[in-house]
Formats: sequence, C-alpha cells, structure tokens
Amino acid sequence: MFVPAFEGEPEVVVPAPETEYAIKQLTPAHLAEVLRSNIRRFRNGDNHTKHTSNYLLNEPRTLSYRVVTEAGDMAAFAFVMVNDRNAAHLTTIGVAPEHRRRGLATTLLDHIENALRQKEIGTIMLEVRVGNVEAQQLYRQLGYFVVQRISRYYNNGEDCFLMMKAIL
Repeated sequence: MFVPAFEGEPEVVVPAPETEYAIKQLTPAHLAEVLRSNIRRFRNGDNHTKHTSNYLLNEPRTLSYRVVTEAGDMAAFAFVMVNDRNAAHLTTIGVAPEHRRRGLATTLLDHIENALRQKEIGTIMLEVRVGNVEAQQLYRQLGYFVVQRISRYYNNGEDCFLMMKAIL
C-alpha cells in the first residue's frame, strides 16, 4: 500500500508566489501528477503506490479532490473513501511544500465535509502520526478528536492516532 521512504537529500522549499486557488475533481487522468506530488508531500515513506493511487482514483466510493493554482498546478489533494456504515475515511491529504501555511488543508477539509454532508455521511475518520503534532493541532481546531492510538501503524514503526469527527 505504501512505498518505502524517499532516499536522498532534503528538498529545499521555496514558497510559491501568491496565487488564487480552486478546488477541482481529481480523476484517473491525474494519476501521474498524483504520483509525483505524493512523493514530494510524503517523503517519510507514507506515499501510496501507483496501484493504490490508481485504485483510489477509480473506486466509485472514493471522493477525490485537488487544489489547483491559477496556472493549473496541483497544490494539494485528498482522497476520502466512503463505506456502507455512513462513515468516511480520509486516506490521504497533502499540500505541496511550497504552498503550505496558506489554509489549503482547512479549505480542502471543509470542502470534503460539505460534500459528505450532502451525501448524508455522518462521520469522518483519519490517521495521523503521533509525531505530527502540527497536523494534530489542525485536526483538533477543525473538531476532530483522538479515539485510539494504533501501535506501529506506519512503515517505520511509528504509532498513529485515529481521529474522528461527527459532521452531521
């Protein structure tokens, strides 16, 4: 499901110029772009394989969105799987390093939650690294709460928190 950690020098990130953003559908036509973006966003080995990304892009119960710049570049993306129990699972959300700290994750999560409400989906859940305090703070600010700690969830053995939010 995940590919091994990225080997090499850390990426030097130069903030992107100010731009307007739009949320658009993420489709199978964007697979190559998702794979490239995924590696940059998740350099610690949590990036999906080509097979997993292709599955998510083609699975009818998956909602997938991308945030694009005025120039059409993908600045962020997310996959949310909906199950038969009136719940959704945010499997991936990532913002390109040069577009971080601009509220894109919050905007994308708001968009996702609104789409789920329209489908009368009552709960959304996600996993976050125990060491990713910044992401945990964002999720808590948006109303998510920790329901469980899962041991050795990630490839490197790090634990995760399972977080949930009622959205109806």
